Amino acid sequence: MKLAILAVGHKPPTWIAQGCAEYIKRMPRELPLAVIAIKPEARGSKNREQLLAAEKTRLLVALQNYDRMVVLDERGDDLSTQQLADRLEGWMGVGGATAFVIGGADGVDETLKRQADETIRLSSLTLPHALVRLILCEQLYRAISIVRKHPYHREG
Repeated sequence: MKLAILAVGHKPPTWIAQGCAEYIKRMPRELPLAVIAIKPEARGSKNREQLLAAEKTRLLVALQNYDRMVVLDERGDDLSTQQLADRLEGWMGVGGATAFVIGGADGVDETLKRQADETIRLSSLTLPHALVRLILCEQLYRAISIVRKHPYHREG
């Protein structure tokens, strides 16, 4: 099984890329994680719907290699880290590649959201999109650590 974060946005700051690289390196060989940047649509004179439609087209191309799509959205399910670990363990049991979609500045196209297998949120706070990449990388590493009973995650 493989995991990917498909993130609409420009190149993140170096410290974000380095942080993501660290967690990617820590992932087990049988559960590789990749962060894939999806080019955002140039704003120009386009309205929100046009921007989202163009980004949706790019995301759909990238999603062709994945069996499961999880969209990050502020109105998604609020999961604890343990619940994310439980979901990850379930996905591993079923198999197939999972893509986590992080939209751009205007979010994710509503049609694409409806096609998602799941919609989750990381926080009630508004987070910079680049930082969401890093937080999600860390949480996926933490989730697999829980599944494998590794001491990285400490409850209590």
